[in-house]
Amino acid sequence: MGRVLVIDDNPAVATALEILFSLHDIGTLTADSPEAGLAILDREAVDLVVQDMNFQADTTSGEEGRALFAAIRARRPDLPVILLTAWTHLEAAVELVRAGAADYLAKPWDDRKLLITVNNLLELSQARQEVTRVRHVERRRHEALAHEYDLRGLVFADPASEAALRLACQVARSELPVLITGPNGAGKEKFAEIIHANSAVRSGPFVALNCGALPGELIEAELFGAEAGAYTGATRAREGKFEAADGGTLFLDEIGTLSPAGQVKLLRVLETGRFERLGGNRERTVKVRVLSATNADLASMIAAGRFREDLFYRLNAVEVKVPPLVQRPQDILPLARLFLPDGKRLQADAERALLAHAWPGNVRELRNTVQRAALLARTETIAAGDLGLPALPSAATSVMTTDEPDRRMIESALARHGRVVAQAAAELGLSRQALYRRMERLGIDRS
Repeated sequence: MGRVLVIDDNPAVATALEILFSLHDIGTLTADSPEAGLAILDREAVDLVVQDMNFQADTTSGEEGRALFAAIRARRPDLPVILLTAWTHLEAAVELVRAGAADYLAKPWDDRKLLITVNNLLELSQARQEVTRVRHVERRRHEALAHEYDLRGLVFADPASEAALRLACQVARSELPVLITGPNGAGKEKFAEIIHANSAVRSGPFVALNCGALPGELIEAELFGAEAGAYTGATRAREGKFEAADGGTLFLDEIGTLSPAGQVKLLRVLETGRFERLGGNRERTVKVRVLSATNADLASMIAAGRFREDLFYRLNAVEVKVPPLVQRPQDILPLARLFLPDGKRLQADAERALLAHAWPGNVRELRNTVQRAALLARTETIAAGDLGLPALPSAATSVMTTDEPDRRMIESALARHGRVVAQAAAELGLSRQALYRRMERLGIDRS
């Protein structure tokens, strides 16, 4: 269940607490002075501290309690501490709660309330330890992935990103064409770079073409090249992207915008490796690994007759889905910190605002938001107001202090932990009961 350290110089109090906790299967260690308590903390595994606020009979200032609390925080910043206080020390106890103490109880305490508080905090402490363990395992796994593959500097922390990245690395060493799908701004070109960097043709060129950035009549010239006079303004012969990518990788972004004629020619070169320049009649041969990407629903386009089904299957031997940023919330803060210039940092309220935003523009929107805020902020720390994001919904904020998580943060934490409330609460810095109450107020399903 966990172990509690009781630090109190009154033997009757220490004994009463030890008996109370033992009756409820809670392991207890006791110390009769701050020095003895800190010594135990240095050598024993402790999940919770219950400390007195006064250790000198002739004083009532609570200074000893403040000093002990500060020493505990210095050793174990995340260790929950409950303060036992006489009414004369109430102001000091409230001050320490603001400074990070978990709770305070006045002497004489209510056994039932104390047990509820202790059990909640022990459960929260154990959940935090589990979250720390899981994150340590994830970090080691990420480090191993980065050691085995060239990730081109990609920053990620979310399991959804890791799954997509592992698939991309797995298929990189084959010669199969890969279709990368996902919304605009999610990082599809970065995934294409990673596939190329880990492929058999990584020493060859990586050539990218955004098919949606050019008018239809110029796409074929971009892909296959053109002879002089092939179209108005073509004063000299020029090679296309296929020739430029020979021996390497060609990345075709927004493949769904390719014209019907361009689709036919692309299908032929994928099947045969041969093509002709626009306006020419000499057949050319290349060996190119083709990667493509789209944010469109190609299946719907096929049904509407706007995209060739045979080309789709040629491009889509393997599909790598890059999830939108809202579906990989653990990536948000690491990416935001990456985009900050040296010397700038995010305040806690700015981090909460970033986590609460839906990011319809994905990583691209996040980068622009953070870099704009860093430019406009008047200090080294960036506050929520500097980000220019919409205010949190009043329905969520009206029932919470500014330090409490809103609906989106809670739902994201629940999703990350498979709706295990204890683990989500640990990440949010709440007890399980406190999270349940907040979920009820916000109308979040507890199932």
